[in-house]
Amino acid sequence: MIILVFLLHLIHGEDACPPSSCGKISNISYPFRLKGDEGCDRRMYELSCENNITLVSLYSRTFHVQAINYNNFTIRVVDPGLQQPNCSSLPRYFLSPFNFTNSYQLIPPYHRSKDSCPYETIPGVDWYYHTEPLVYEHTVFLNCSHPVTGNPKYVDAGGCVTWESTGYIYAVAGDLIAEEFEVGCDVKLVFPTSWWGLDTNTYSYDMMHTALLYGFEHSWIPLACEGRCVDYYNCYFSSSSQTLECYNEGRTVQALFLMFLLNLSLFNSFFIFTS
Repeated sequence: MIILVFLLHLIHGEDACPPSSCGKISNISYPFRLKGDEGCDRRMYELSCENNITLVSLYSRTFHVQAINYNNFTIRVVDPGLQQPNCSSLPRYFLSPFNFTNSYQLIPPYHRSKDSCPYETIPGVDWYYHTEPLVYEHTVFLNCSHPVTGNPKYVDAGGCVTWESTGYIYAVAGDLIAEEFEVGCDVKLVFPTSWWGLDTNTYSYDMMHTALLYGFEHSWIPLACEGRCVDYYNCYFSSSSQTLECYNEGRTVQALFLMFLLNLSLFNSFFIFTS
């Protein structure tokens, strides 16, 4: 019985926290919990509900939760300063690529500091042996002292966005390399998005603002990979099968444990039969 209970805990890995809801987030369940829920142990994944809006704390900042996908282990959040359809609304927070990892970069829970972020940003496939572009891009807002011409990456945002200082306001989607940086322009704001519409040079500022409103994704893949593979660092989310898999491992920890129980059962049966 003890082995069975341990096996069930190993397979499911969930604490006894009943599902809850807040606003448009109708299913808040493992590993998440709402602040004040009883019988829940995962304080690192605690959400709060204020004015029927689900909130999460990341990087010492508060974001609105847009969606939780339990199939691919992602939570999508948006900056509370953004408002629809107000194109003049801007993120309150400055989040550059330095705030994020560029891969799964799995860190076992026992190596994480008490105050470390329990989430990771999302690559397309396995983090260790393959690489794909991250499913988010950054939008860079610049204030330029002169009009920018001949550079399609600089999208005029002056019709919506104004700063206290005078100048010309532009928004750029994606990375802004040194050779593309215009003299006389200052970076005012950087913010990420996981919207898949900014991979061409034909976007407008309305499209860029829509992308910001969509929000950006984080993953709780480090928690989901606990006990999944024989080697923790071989665990990854497969974009093709949409499941957690073990790289170069034929069996997961669960499968090995089940095989152990089966062999133990066969051994006991043989021992009883021969004795």
